[in-house]
This record gives sequence, C-alpha cells and structure tokens, in this order.
Amino acid sequence: MRDGWSSVELRSLATLAAVGRERSFSRAAETLGYTQSAVSQQIGRLERLVGHHLVDRPGGPRPVSLTAAGEVLVGHADAIVARLASASADLAAIADGTAGLLRVGCYQSVGVRIIPRVLHDYSTAWPDVRVRLTEAEDDGELLHLVERGELDVTFVAFPILPGPFTAVELMTDPYVVVVRDDSSLHSQSGSIAPSDLAGMPLITYGPMRDVHAIENRLGRPELAEQIVLRSNDNGTIAGLAAEGIGAAIISWLSVDLARPGLRVMPLAGVSPRIVGVAWHRDRNRIEAAKAFVRTCHVVAQLEQQQVQDTLMLAPTKT
Repeated sequence: MRDGWSSVELRSLATLAAVGRERSFSRAAETLGYTQSAVSQQIGRLERLVGHHLVDRPGGPRPVSLTAAGEVLVGHADAIVARLASASADLAAIADGTAGLLRVGCYQSVGVRIIPRVLHDYSTAWPDVRVRLTEAEDDGELLHLVERGELDVTFVAFPILPGPFTAVELMTDPYVVVVRDDSSLHSQSGSIAPSDLAGMPLITYGPMRDVHAIENRLGRPELAEQIVLRSNDNGTIAGLAAEGIGAAIISWLSVDLARPGLRVMPLAGVSPRIVGVAWHRDRNRIEAAKAFVRTCHVVAQLEQQQVQDTLMLAPTKT
C-alpha cells in the first residue's frame, strides 16, 4: 500500500461522501454533527493522504462539487461501508443462531399469494424467530439491501442482477389475461393469443427490472398504443379490470382469486416469470434463514399445483 493510504480513516471517507451529497461544507457538517472547520480539516487531510484534489471549492455562494478523483474515491467508500455492514450482519447471525430477527425482502405479487402462507407455516415451526418484511417494487433494490447486509434473504425474479448472490428457483409464474366475467374476450382453446388483444384497452405493470414492457415480451410493440394504464399496484389493476375498463395483463401471483367478477385466462406466447429467493453468497446463513427458504419451497410447490389445476397448464419443472 502506498504511503498515506494506511492512515485513511473511514470517517474521512464518510465526510467526503457527505460533502458530495450536500454540495456544501456547512450542510455536510450539520448532517454529520461536526463543525464546518472540522469538515474542512478532514477533507484537507484526506487530500494530502491520497495525493489528489478531491473537492472543487469555487467560493462564494456557489456549491462545491467532487472532482473526478473524489467521485472515484466515494464509490470505493460506499463499497467499504457495504462490506462493513455485511461483516456486522455476519457477526449478528452467528450470535442469533436459531432465534432473533430474520429480515426478508419481497415484492407485491409474492406478498399477496406466497408470503402469508409462508409466514403462517414458518412461525409455527420457528416461533422464536421474528420476521421483518421489506417490500419494494423492484427486486434490484432488494438485492442491493442484501448486499449491504440489511436483508438476510429476498424474493427475486430471474434472471437476477449480477452480484455476490446465491439464488434458487421456487416456481414459474405465468402471465395471464384478467377481464370482467362478462367480457366478450374468449378463446376456444382457453388461452388468449396476443392477436386476440388487438384493439382492446389494456392494463398492465409499470416499468420494473424484473418485468419488461409486456408488449415487448409478447413481441408486439404496437400493443403499447392500447395500454390505458401502467401500474405496479395489483389492486388498482384488478379493480379496473373488474369494472370493464380493459383487459389486465399480469402474472398469476398478482391475481386475487377471491375477488368476484373476474375471469382469468392463460396468455399464450410469453415466457413465465421465474420466482425465486436469493441471499448473500459470502455471508454465513443462520439456520433460521435456511429453514425459511425450505418453507418457501413447500408453499411455492403448492401454488404451482394450483396454477396448473386452475389454468390447466402442463406440469413444469422448477
């Protein structure tokens, strides 16, 4: 290691990151609970240690900004903080063993159909483990929390983002068309083809990492002109379909089967989502987390069977 780098302190890197975010020495000082002079001194010392100009100080009321070197160093600082958070999580996992807190990430569709049954079965078998759920629209955000050590395990849709993750598949989640039960949309084969949707108002998901634009997945980009609403709220989508506003194109897990007035039909010509769970590959997994994944497998297979029975699909392997 070059001279000076061994003396770099984590608090100095955190100070640099705060200056970059706030674009002000005084606001960074308020955020960190330091004096402005302490912030200036830390930045000056850090610049001397690394041998690079890290902050542009234009003077007057104009905001400060990080130099290219400063931006690079902050990027490394974020990675260092993430690794320390991961180390902290590892030590906590060793201490917790088979009790304590299990932090689980989920997105809306698994939160509706999979999570309730998983939590019921899991809490019966592991009563001393408290599960804390974190929901996000994008599983990329959840994977980021796994990497930072803020989640122990998360539900994902394949293919997952690159990173230090191990993931296993749970089930296939086919796309379906949901319409009002008196809709004229029907097919003799039972499945709806993309051509059957021509000219019909459509409702589907908003943009998400794991759900690309449905019209592109169907190979029919012209359907975009028929989409009257994109939403990531399953209740909103189902409500509009129940009122006859349009045909909803969503995945099986997003359908509330208890909601009256809806008809669900398989959608031909689009590959299903693959739902799974992921965790940090380098972190020690406590027994409670391993048991949670096993419970997810059992529940997902029951749900997979319901998919096949309801939609009359051929059996699939997961």
